[in-house]
Amino acid sequence: MDYIYMTEEGYNNLLEEIRKLEENDRPQVIQEIAEAREKGDLSENAEYSAAKEKQANLEDKIGQLKMQLASIRIVDTSKMDTTKVQILSKVTILDLKRNKEKTYTIVSDNESNQKEGKIAISTPIAQGLLGKKEGDEVDITVPAGVLRFKILKIGF
Repeated sequence: MDYIYMTEEGYNNLLEEIRKLEENDRPQVIQEIAEAREKGDLSENAEYSAAKEKQANLEDKIGQLKMQLASIRIVDTSKMDTTKVQILSKVTILDLKRNKEKTYTIVSDNESNQKEGKIAISTPIAQGLLGKKEGDEVDITVPAGVLRFKILKIGF
């Protein structure tokens, strides 16, 4: 079984998303189905078909999220090694070409959020930083070309 390593915050966000889908979205879809059913002949009722499809997609999403829950391992960052970059590391890097600092937290694909500086472990930048130490300079190939970074700080 492949595990999904996540912060407690990410785990709680996933639980909240499931709760919202089950408690808000599911009843709304059920109501849409009931309203469409009241309009008569179901075999020619496009609203009913659309609502049933929406319900199937919703239930599929809930099922997928619940399967993810079973694979999640919450990581206690206070016990992690800060000498090298790994999942959940908060890494400050210097783009050597642009002389610009950036800070990223490397998270599971489910937790990535560019606006919050959280990059998925599967991205080229995260993959290029994994296992590296403070002071290391790395060349990372991205779709736009090769980027060169210096790792300034590793933390959690």
